[in-house]
Amino acid sequence: MKYDFSQIEAKWQQKWDENHTFAATNDYTKPKYYALVEFPYPSGQGLHVGHPRSYTALDIIARKRRMQGYNVLYPMGWDAFGLPTENFAIKNHIHPEIVTKNNVARFKQQLKSLGLSFDWDREINTTDPSYYKWTQWIFLQLYKKGLAYKKEMSVNWCTSCKVVLANEEVVNGVCERCGGEVVHKVKSQWMLKITEYAQRLLDDLDKVDYIERVKTSQRNWIGRSTGAEVEFDTTAGDKLMIYTTRPDTLYGATYMVISPEHPYLDKWADRISNMDEINVYKEESAKKSDFERTEMVKEKTGVRIQGVEGINPVNGKNIPIFVSDYVLMSYGTGAIMAVPAHDTRDWEFAKKFNLPIIEVVKGGNVEEEAFTDCATGIMVNSGILDGLSVEEAKKKITAYLEETGKGHPKVNYKLRDWVFSRQRYWGEPIPMVYCEKCGWVPLPESELPLKLPECESFEQTDDGQSPLSKMTDWVNTTCPHCGGPATRETDTMPQWAGSSWYFLRYCDPHNDECLASKEALDYWCPVDWYNGGMEHTTLHLLYSRFWHKFLYDLGVVSNPEPYAKRTSHGMILGENGEKMSKSRGNVVNPDDIVKEYGADTMRLYEMFIGDFEKSAPWSTSSIKGCKRFLDRVWALQDILNDSEEYSDKLESAFHKAIKKVGEDIEEMKFNTAIATLMALINDISDHKTISRKELKTFLILLNPFAPHITEEIWEAQNFGGMLNQQSWPAYDEAKCVDATVEIAVQICGKIKARMDVPADASKEQLLEIAKADATIAAILEGKTIVKEIVVPGKLVNIVAK
Repeated sequence: MKYDFSQIEAKWQQKWDENHTFAATNDYTKPKYYALVEFPYPSGQGLHVGHPRSYTALDIIARKRRMQGYNVLYPMGWDAFGLPTENFAIKNHIHPEIVTKNNVARFKQQLKSLGLSFDWDREINTTDPSYYKWTQWIFLQLYKKGLAYKKEMSVNWCTSCKVVLANEEVVNGVCERCGGEVVHKVKSQWMLKITEYAQRLLDDLDKVDYIERVKTSQRNWIGRSTGAEVEFDTTAGDKLMIYTTRPDTLYGATYMVISPEHPYLDKWADRISNMDEINVYKEESAKKSDFERTEMVKEKTGVRIQGVEGINPVNGKNIPIFVSDYVLMSYGTGAIMAVPAHDTRDWEFAKKFNLPIIEVVKGGNVEEEAFTDCATGIMVNSGILDGLSVEEAKKKITAYLEETGKGHPKVNYKLRDWVFSRQRYWGEPIPMVYCEKCGWVPLPESELPLKLPECESFEQTDDGQSPLSKMTDWVNTTCPHCGGPATRETDTMPQWAGSSWYFLRYCDPHNDECLASKEALDYWCPVDWYNGGMEHTTLHLLYSRFWHKFLYDLGVVSNPEPYAKRTSHGMILGENGEKMSKSRGNVVNPDDIVKEYGADTMRLYEMFIGDFEKSAPWSTSSIKGCKRFLDRVWALQDILNDSEEYSDKLESAFHKAIKKVGEDIEEMKFNTAIATLMALINDISDHKTISRKELKTFLILLNPFAPHITEEIWEAQNFGGMLNQQSWPAYDEAKCVDATVEIAVQICGKIKARMDVPADASKEQLLEIAKADATIAAILEGKTIVKEIVVPGKLVNIVAK
């Protein structure tokens, strides 16, 4: 009978669906396992072959865990709010809700066609009011605890899209999406005080099993440093506060730099004689993203302030103050001291503007280049610090600054508070109202969810306000506190909001009384294994850890960390080795692969393509090899015998395969696990027959990778029950060792024979066996043996003349 993958896969997908085969139970007495993948944004393009790599990997883990007796939760949902959907809705005059519904239906059909064992009974959607009710509830708790606040701040503003852009969305001063001009604009934004949790987010990385590059990304993003805040007086009478990790180099500070957005520029306008030049520079800086402004390789630009100077606090010398775009108002204090002798960027700037360069840590030639290898060393040209080591100097200068009231020790973080406002329609409404009398007032929890109103036009206003601001019937309301007139917040939450707690909702997705019951959360949490892309290991992972810690502080959850384990996978690239994109014409649609080769072949190939943690190019020719392997698996039915035991010939191979495949799955070495099964089928073919027990074991080992074909063969051979309900096979360690091994016998370094020998044979025994071989004996006849080399388990080499 031919292997008809289309009929087989449709049959089993329907059967799993009808029987809710993979639904997690609410029996909290069973051992649990919570496997999680990042829920997708359902775009109009649907899945490409890169998406299933993560889903299939955790599906393999989930299927193995079920066979090991665990109550497995492996859920799926939709991170469905977002700008692309809204832009599509605007362009095509269709409501974003309809766009989302259509996109979700397509994604779900595609995922089901891959045979993924998701628990669809727990499906969630961030745009569902019954879901975002609890997103809004979490926001209210953050506000009540002082962790949500409003702030005027400079943002990247696309003049065409009329939307705030993240730094990563600005390229060469223009909008990544539309190519429109981007300017810096001051807007009032909701902020979340993630910085309050910075140290805990850092410390608790030691409590979780994340791959090291994920931990490194998080640590770098948080960016903890220790140093001092130092006050520099100015000739204008104001004080400039700077933060430095190297207060020991203060004597080498020969100029200062402030951000183009620094408020002192307006305050000093009457004193500054070149204000027109500075204003032109400010306008140019406003067109650049923060990323572009802080690039190390870019040309150094700036304007010296004429009329105001700084005063070095340790030597009292006047030093010039420059305005330069590489200093950001959003980081630190918006002002820095520059020590050109020991910082490459400061050195290049000083050379360009002909500024003094004073060596303060001995070593190098600072006239030729900055001496940056100065973490240790001896201080020079540093007054009270001369002759001290760097570490001694740091302590002495910090004490001096405290004694004189000019500074104090400070721990700083690169992490900034989270901008939580978007001037768009398609997002969670922020449940706050503004009253002239009471200020900002939270909506009573009894009024949640605050639903998005029906809207005909999703365009923003010309001044960049959310489309919601035009809906006066919805906007105008009464103050929950005083009953007077009030207006609703018209900004919506960012897409990150719904994804910051979605893993908790899966535990109890239909609960109307709370985001999830305490019983369910205590049972399922933390997530045992979370896999996702490296691109989400900073923002999403950090945001969700922050929200989880906040909910832990409220007593909602009982674990301080949401994910016990986090891994990441490499991208699947196009056949040309480049990232898949429509513009490059190298996108591979999984629907086409499933139609031509079947879902099992595609699953197998995505796991066989290479090291799971590394990127790998797609290869249409290689996928055919996986299809041929499954054809061979199907053909095993033709050589099946009635034995219910392992054969003597294959017993060791099966025990070794059980061990190897099981261990490789746990270590995400899916490619070598598949290679082991391919080697095993070669052994079976050489033996020319397979017992019922051997076929059962083979099918169970292959099932997590290729669930449809294995279920079909299991049923066809009347092995009883459904394969996915069987137990994962055990191996005997003693039987994983070969009784015999093949060795090569060489004469003068050239192989003359191969022979099977006892695996535990001694060197003496191996020599005896080799010399007894008729071929070897004939070659050695009449010759003198000069040397004998024996490598147990590998070879015997006899040097003879």
